[in-house]
This record gives sequence, structure tokens and C-alpha cells, in this order.
Amino acid sequence: MTSSPAQNKPVLAQNTVAPSNSASATFVRPHLAKQQAFVRVIDSCIVLMSLWLTIFVLKQNWPGEYDWNDLYLSYGFSGLLVFQFFAEYNEVYNNWRGAPLSNQLFRIIGSWLLTLLTIILLSFFTRAVVDTSRLAIGIWSISNLVFLTTFHASYHYLVRIARPADRHTLSVGIVGANSLGHRLLDTFTAMPALGYKFAGFYDDRKPQPGRRMIGAEDQLKGGLERLYEDARSGAVETIFVTLPMAAENRVREILDKLGDTTATVFYVPDLFAFNLVSSRCVMLQGIPCFSVYGSPFDQEPLDSMLKRAEDILLSSLILCLIALPMLFIAIGVKISSAGPILFRQKRYGVDGTPINVWKFRTMTVCENGAKVTQATRNDARIKPYGAFLRKYSLDELPQFFNVIQGRMSIVGPRPHAVAHNELYRKEISQYMLRHKVKPGITGLAQVNGCRGETDTLEKMESRVTYDLRYIQNWSLLMDLKVIFLTIFQVFRDPNAY
Repeated sequence: MTSSPAQNKPVLAQNTVAPSNSASATFVRPHLAKQQAFVRVIDSCIVLMSLWLTIFVLKQNWPGEYDWNDLYLSYGFSGLLVFQFFAEYNEVYNNWRGAPLSNQLFRIIGSWLLTLLTIILLSFFTRAVVDTSRLAIGIWSISNLVFLTTFHASYHYLVRIARPADRHTLSVGIVGANSLGHRLLDTFTAMPALGYKFAGFYDDRKPQPGRRMIGAEDQLKGGLERLYEDARSGAVETIFVTLPMAAENRVREILDKLGDTTATVFYVPDLFAFNLVSSRCVMLQGIPCFSVYGSPFDQEPLDSMLKRAEDILLSSLILCLIALPMLFIAIGVKISSAGPILFRQKRYGVDGTPINVWKFRTMTVCENGAKVTQATRNDARIKPYGAFLRKYSLDELPQFFNVIQGRMSIVGPRPHAVAHNELYRKEISQYMLRHKVKPGITGLAQVNGCRGETDTLEKMESRVTYDLRYIQNWSLLMDLKVIFLTIFQVFRDPNAY
């Protein structure tokens, strides 16, 4: 967020948010929004023009066989709309300044391939696949991808030529020689295309852990007075303030004095001081709101729908394949020991809501109260047939019905007994945040060796760490990867008993 002399003082003096229709209201606007809108328009033109050009070229070689008609036009507009949807979903039009070109090209190629897959699936429900030339559609698919990648690559390099890092650099200073400041410096170093030339740190605090980093004296240019002097003289053109949010009054003073210069000023809130879980920035009429704890599905209903569709489709398919084996397992449970075939236990679902989780019974007891004893190696409560089921996770198969019901997901943090939840929520910080998503039959922790008995606090902490990492980085691709790894994990996990 940049500040100018005309903006700084009114903002600093403002203690309440002005109404949206007030002339004094201050908003945070998205960076490069107009340029991104321009790129969207060009992409849309490319999708349509590449199809028209394909038909035009084919018509020159085979007159009478290829004519532009309403059906091709519907293909073009369908491809345009679907591509714009997947491009937005894959964040093609985000500001990727400084990031490698391969990052953006990967998103563009993926978006167009998903567009083609969607069009092909839609074609099965129409006669369009019969009434149009497969050759024309095939050439359009390839040519449009070439044009899109060429345009974005050209745009990427044109921006660099217009402002090359080696000819038009901005001298940048960082206020705060702390961990966040050094992280920012590492970013500038790794991305020279940003055009920032590091001038030095400005910090007048004493070296102390958690404040100013020890050993950064060689990069320290001076204190705050030196900062104001360099900003007025133009020695530093851009300034990043990375002081902690607890130093609000000092930050206000710094920004107020920098308002008497022409330097571009950014304030970098130290959100990394928190253990962010599925963090994101939500704009409410120009007001940035940063989530600290949340679910990856809170602000993205589409992600929730895709996750649910994944669960329904895969669970239905898996249940069709395992229906007969489950029947034999049920018969084996009934014959091997007295008691019910299925064991229902109270667990916490999404947002801590109690749910009943189903399993094939593997023990001689069915504990579901205030005290639940974890299974241990050579546990006398587990009969040989039950040990076999537990070793290969066959006792978990009825939980696919929990998934169909919507109480669980195929992939997610494994649900623990209520008694264990109440115990560990007092011992492990942020333990309950693992319940921000539906519990899963398998999870990231399980495919990384965190399976079986948690006889030490460290083991449970490791499991919770993986669970929170899953929530932070969720994607459909991650789910498929966990499912794939689980298939092999169940046959070679020594912690299963």
C-alpha cells in the first residue's frame, strides 16, 4: 500500500471509518486492476479470433466445406466464458510481478485444458460434436493455446523492457531489521525483475531477539533520523515499514514524518507473527480484512462444492468396488467375536459439531464415554481378526457412508474420540483449528507417518502440524495425492495396530 503526502496525514488522524459516500473515506484499491482488465479483454479476443482464423484458413484450402456459422460462434463464446472462469479460479490475472514466467504459463495452460475438457463433456449432451469439424476444433484448441501463451510471454517481457531492473531501479530502504524485514530482503534478492536496489535497514532499536536481529549491523544504514534525511534527499525512493503492529504509535510517527517527503511508502503488517490457518485478504468496500484462523471453504463456496463433488463421486465409486468385500468383512466380524458388527463412536466433525463415526468393530469393548483408552501394540482387547482389519485399515471402510452423508470427507484431519479432543485442546495450542474442515478417512498426517497410537504429546503435536498444513494448502490436487499415497501406505505402515 503506497502513501503520498496528500494521503498520509488524513489517514493517520482518522480513528473511525468514514461512510462510503464521504469524500474523506480512504480505500485500499487493488494493484494494477486496470492492466489486468486489459489483459482479460485481450485474452477474450484471442479465444474468439483464433477460432475465426482457423475456419478462415481451412475455408481457403477446402472451399465450401468450412463456413463460419452460429454453431462455431457458440463454441467460441462457450470457450471464452469457460476459460475466463478457470483463469479466474487459477488466479491467472493476479499480480505476478517478479514471479517467474513459468508460473503464469502453467496456470494459463491448465485453464485452457480444463476449458477443453469442459467443452468436450458438454458436447456429449448436444449434437454439436456431429455438426462441427473435429479438425477445426482440434486446430483451434492448439492455435488458441499458442496465441495465449505467446501473448502472455510477450506481455511479461514488454513490462520488463518498459522498466528493466538494470536500468530503472528504485533505491529501497526497510524500516526494521527484524525477521520480516530480512524476509522481504530475500524476496528482493530472489526477484531482481522487481527493480528494487536495497539501500539498507533503518532501525535505532538495540539488538535483541524478537526485535532487531543480532548480526545485521553490516546491512544497517542508520536510525530513523538518517531515514528521514535520505528520504528527503532522494537517496531512498521506496520505503517498506516492517515494524510490529504493537508499535502502532511509533509507526504512525514514522509515516507522518515520511509524509513530508516524496518517497513511496509501504506498510507491511507482520501477520506472519501469527500461525495463520487458511489466511486470506477480504476486501469490504476497500477495507482489507485479513483472516487469521479460517477454513479454505469460508470465502470460496466453489471450493466447497468441488470438494463435496469429489467426495460424492469417489465415495460412490469406491463403495461399488468394496460392497462385496465389506459383506465378507461383516460376516467375519460377527463370527470372530460376540458383539455388534459396526461400532459407532462420537467424534467432532466440522466446527466441533459431534457426529457418529462408523467402523467395523475390532475390539471386545465399545468405549464411547468420558474416557477412551487408545489401542496399543499387542492390545488384549483386539482379537486376531480385528488386528488384521486394523493393520490394513479395513475397519475404516464404513466411513465412506459417513462421507456420503456429508459428515466426513475422504481426505481431512482424522477424527479423534471426544475424550481425546478435550484432553489435547488443553495441551496443544490451536488444536481445535483442525476442526475447521470435515474430518477425513485419511489425511496428510497419515501419509507422513503420523498414524496409530499417540502415546506422547510430541506425536500428537506432529499430527496436528500436518493437519493445519493441510488446511493451509488445500487443493483438489493435494487430495488426489493423499489418496494415491494412502493406497500404498496401508500395506507398509508399521504404526498400524
